[in-house]
Amino acid sequence: MTIRSLIAKVAHQEELNFLLTNRIPRRLATQFMGWFSRIEQPLIRDPSIFIWRLFCDVNLAEAKGSHFKSLHDCFIRELKPGARPIEADRRILVSPCDAIIGSCGMIKDKELLQIKGFPYSLNDLLGENDLIRDFHNGRYVTLRLTAGMYHRFHAPHDGLVEEVAYIYGDTFNVNPIALKRIEKLYCRNERAAIRMRLADGATIALVPVAAVLVAGIKLPFLKQPLPRGSKTWQILPCKASFCKGEEMGWFEHGSTIIVLAPDGFSLSTRISEGRRILMGESLLHLPDAR
Repeated sequence: MTIRSLIAKVAHQEELNFLLTNRIPRRLATQFMGWFSRIEQPLIRDPSIFIWRLFCDVNLAEAKGSHFKSLHDCFIRELKPGARPIEADRRILVSPCDAIIGSCGMIKDKELLQIKGFPYSLNDLLGENDLIRDFHNGRYVTLRLTAGMYHRFHAPHDGLVEEVAYIYGDTFNVNPIALKRIEKLYCRNERAAIRMRLADGATIALVPVAAVLVAGIKLPFLKQPLPRGSKTWQILPCKASFCKGEEMGWFEHGSTIIVLAPDGFSLSTRISEGRRILMGESLLHLPDAR
């Protein structure tokens, strides 16, 4: 048995996986990993990247650079130009990131699914935010980024980011094992709700959700960093224009982005739970694309 297959076998032991990733001092472990991953000493950096690649399916051939200063630098790597073709059709909303598609479909009134049998509401996810009314009976797609994936996320369409709501929270793992055991998990973790107005006036939202280990959500278009650790819910106004496919920010580890769209949008035909999707591929059709 190879080291990789042994690791995979352990990872699929649900009870052990859940205990190792959620029954630890999550915030302390996350702070430690944030420090450790930035160490640039080659005797620490190189084994760390090697071990990480044993655990994860990492494709560094498509990375913009071939040398990384640290494990963190490797996590947040940029891609070579053209590595992710962007669907040009203006009637299409594209995936903002590489991901595995989780629960998706219609928002029934204000209810979404974490997984089958585990509902949560827009109120739980967004807090006291007037965004909620935009997505009654709308559509949603849950995009899960694994630890080895490309961690940057991009604009799904041309539009203007009008505000970001920061919601303080925990750092539970958001893998399928945890999703089956912890109700309203996305609504417990630290997250940011990015309100984006498209050229036709429709409002969409991207909700990056942080997770255990590093956990950081970076949004360089904001004038100030997210107020992490403030333990308060805050609205951060901004006016940042993006073209479809333009970089918006990044995770400092694998996590989740929930895409919300109003009633009238429809899922692209290839969208289904469990499918892998690349940034720039078709995700949703705008209302006039039926």
